[in-house]
Amino acid sequence: MMIRFCVSALGILWLVFAVLGGGAAFADDSQPAYLEITETTPDRYKILWRAPNVAGRRSPISVAFPNAARNLTEPVEHELPDSVVERRLIETDAAGLLGKRIEIVGLTLTNIDVLVRVEFANGATSTTLVQPDQPWLVVEGPRTAWQVTWDYTVLGFEHILAGFDHLLFVLALLLIVRGTRRLLMTITAFTLAHSITLAAATLGLLWVPGPPVEATIALSILFLASELVKVNRGDPSLTASYPWLVAFSFGLLHGLGFAGALAQVGLPPHEIPLALLMFNVGVELGQVLFVVVVLALVFVLKRVRVNWPVWGRQIPAYGIGAVAAFWLIERVSGF
Repeated sequence: MMIRFCVSALGILWLVFAVLGGGAAFADDSQPAYLEITETTPDRYKILWRAPNVAGRRSPISVAFPNAARNLTEPVEHELPDSVVERRLIETDAAGLLGKRIEIVGLTLTNIDVLVRVEFANGATSTTLVQPDQPWLVVEGPRTAWQVTWDYTVLGFEHILAGFDHLLFVLALLLIVRGTRRLLMTITAFTLAHSITLAAATLGLLWVPGPPVEATIALSILFLASELVKVNRGDPSLTASYPWLVAFSFGLLHGLGFAGALAQVGLPPHEIPLALLMFNVGVELGQVLFVVVVLALVFVLKRVRVNWPVWGRQIPAYGIGAVAAFWLIERVSGF
């Protein structure tokens, strides 16, 4: 009983955090920005720049090329529901961009990462992850397998930790499932399922439109919230009885959400299997870290004796349901 109260208390703390920091969750600013530079001749490059919206508004970040670069065509913008895409053609001096520094202006004021992909005229590619603590990069030749491993692991790790909807789903499972063995089986089923659809969608074997997927993810969290209400009342619950089945079923759906984020930045053509694997590894590492932190806090809270009122156990369930319902309405209205 004490464990259930402790986990409920943790759920309340998480909901407060989600609401107070909810702008990030609602704006889906866990999406990284993406800069693609394609060399057409030694001194000309096609530029594609995608900046995610923040809190429903245009991102404050922009790209600054070296002084020697100039626009051959004016930037053409296309507004998407979650981002703004800009395309243009630039010309540099005879030395090109290799070895030159490119700045991401305003990045230090955000928590956005930028994945930069450079494709050279000979077919070689290079990928670099630019982060707020170092908002610039020097264009280099093709990156090593180790560099691709690091960049995509970090990308997956940060995506899951910034993805409040996925973490809220995992938290709901932690609140429902009892017993270490059952919890381990449930998390494993969720991991296996979203790994399958992440790979299938990324490799082009499966395609589902992004907005319905995001809306249905919110609906899956709302379903778990209703299941948690049943568990707290002592009523029969499908999730409590067969948690691995529910986790696997909805995990397939969440994998499509991960794939949508990865599709925004793309995969290096010559390192697709490695980049896909390491992105998934990063997602799993972030998920494991979240579960470990939750269980560690439960361990601490178990040693704090609090007389929780009976109705207090339902606060996390209704809180999760309210947040999920908000996301569902927001995402459906964005179709």
